[in-house]
Amino acid sequence: MGSIFSRLMGRLSGAARAGAGGTGGERSTAQEYNGFLIQAAPLREGSQWLTAGFISKTIGDEQKEHQFIRADTHASREDAEAFSLTKARLIIDEQGEKLFEQ
Repeated sequence: MGSIFSRLMGRLSGAARAGAGGTGGERSTAQEYNGFLIQAAPLREGSQWLTAGFISKTIGDEQKEHQFIRADTHASREDAEAFSLTKARLIIDEQGEKLFEQ
């Protein structure tokens, strides 16, 4: 079990480095969903793309933002982008504004 966690963390940290290098992480146009703004920002990992994105909302006078990265991989950036937006909607449906309480 520990080795699975270690591999996942290695993949995510590698993806973050790849995203910083211009091979992903660029944000899509923001879409409104239930009062939140969502953006896909898939990260390239080798020949695959990781599900990733941002969820933001203005609460009071403060702009809150949450970044998510998931281990799901996709063959194309377009597929990863579409799934990232779907995942963002699911996160909002499950957590709502509690997402920003951490």
